[in-house]
Amino acid sequence: MREYVRERGATLLRRLAFRINRAAKLHDADSIHDLRVAIRRFDQCLRTFAAFFRSGHKKKIRRSLRKIMNLCGEIRNRDIAQDLLKAAGVAASSSISTRLSSERKQAQHELREMLDRWNKRDLSRKWTAKLGL
Repeated sequence: MREYVRERGATLLRRLAFRINRAAKLHDADSIHDLRVAIRRFDQCLRTFAAFFRSGHKKKIRRSLRKIMNLCGEIRNRDIAQDLLKAAGVAASSSISTRLSSERKQAQHELREMLDRWNKRDLSRKWTAKLGL
């Protein structure tokens, strides 16, 4: 079981790193959604198989992921709201659409900075070592 958990954890962490790089480059709704899914899956692995990972680091890793997830959620919420407004026939130039677009750009900027820091710190490699993957 331990070997399975290590392999699965390593695979999910590699997918997470891929999705982080993709979201940092593309900034589109699909890459944000895919990043959220990758975070949820890796987080679920950490929680479900907590006993199989080295102790002391899981909580900090999950806290870091939660910060990324919250920013992704802010962006995703604006994307959904904009889609609903568009479907309702609200003009893209309306004040609410403009405000949502501005808020999304701000959240996207914050997310991009966070993902750049993640990549510069090479957290995927560090987390692999800390978790014993």
